[in-house]
Amino acid sequence: MIFEMRTYTLRPGTLPQVTERFAEALPGRVKLSPLGGFWHTEVGTLNRIIHIWPYKDVEERGRIRAEAIRQGVWPPKIQEFVNDMETKVLIPAPFSPPFAERELGGIYEFRTYTYAPGSMPKVIQSWSERIEARTKLSPLVAAGYTEIGPLNQWVHIWAYKDAGERQRIRDEAVRQGVWPPQRPPEVVMLKQENLLAVPARFSPLR
Repeated sequence: MIFEMRTYTLRPGTLPQVTERFAEALPGRVKLSPLGGFWHTEVGTLNRIIHIWPYKDVEERGRIRAEAIRQGVWPPKIQEFVNDMETKVLIPAPFSPPFAERELGGIYEFRTYTYAPGSMPKVIQSWSERIEARTKLSPLVAAGYTEIGPLNQWVHIWAYKDAGERQRIRDEAVRQGVWPPQRPPEVVMLKQENLLAVPARFSPLR
């Protein structure tokens, strides 16, 4: 499986129109493949929407996207509202849960770590040793590394009831010594990014 994470930066004040147009176009699009989730940023760079689409593989992604255009059901008509677009295709870690309709919380945290080339096998190994204990405190939504787009990125998504719960659980994970995973000395982290986002009413994950 792969999943595509598309991030659009919108002109300020246009989020309601964009969200509504997505909602209107979505019934035709999800007949071809399911939506993983849809959010807008609340903390971090504002006026961004994030939508995730799971696929069997890159070939299925290409076929379905072409069919959506052929049928005229996608993309939604939002061109005049978009300042910037970014897409990443990620390979999920072995412990990453499948995308399914679930009610997990009101705040989703998207964390992106950039590592030196060749680090991903060690990152997955170190996470595998701690992830069971960590997910007893709050659910992991997804974790994977980039295959298409900016490379050597590790993206992990966590759900919380609200920002207060997020802080409490992160403090508890550190107190218990279950998180963060130990980074091997040979694994070099170059950059960390973080944002908090709110799910749309039509998001399967909310």
